[in-house]
Amino acid sequence: MGAQQVQADVHAPLPLRTIGDIRAALRSGHGFPGDRETFEEDLQRALESSSETDLKAVATVIVDYRGRIRLYQDPDFDIAVQEGIDLATRLKREDGNP
Repeated sequence: MGAQQVQADVHAPLPLRTIGDIRAALRSGHGFPGDRETFEEDLQRALESSSETDLKAVATVIVDYRGRIRLYQDPDFDIAVQEGIDLATRLKREDGNP
């Protein structure tokens, strides 16, 4: 049963409820290359452009990066990307492009 527990932990979603959770996930290598740095930049820009009563831009950044982290964790993501690359390559060949 130990192997089943390890496998379950690998695919368990990260807790991404707070900005701290998102930062921790990005520091741990979850997310796409450059996300750790761009998250901080995007968050800073959103904070600077927001008023104290309208934090929609900040919420948008948080939701975007939470989605990027979850997408990066999805074991089917790499398969879907490869299928897209294969399809594009096949379509180019059918069109006569190398």
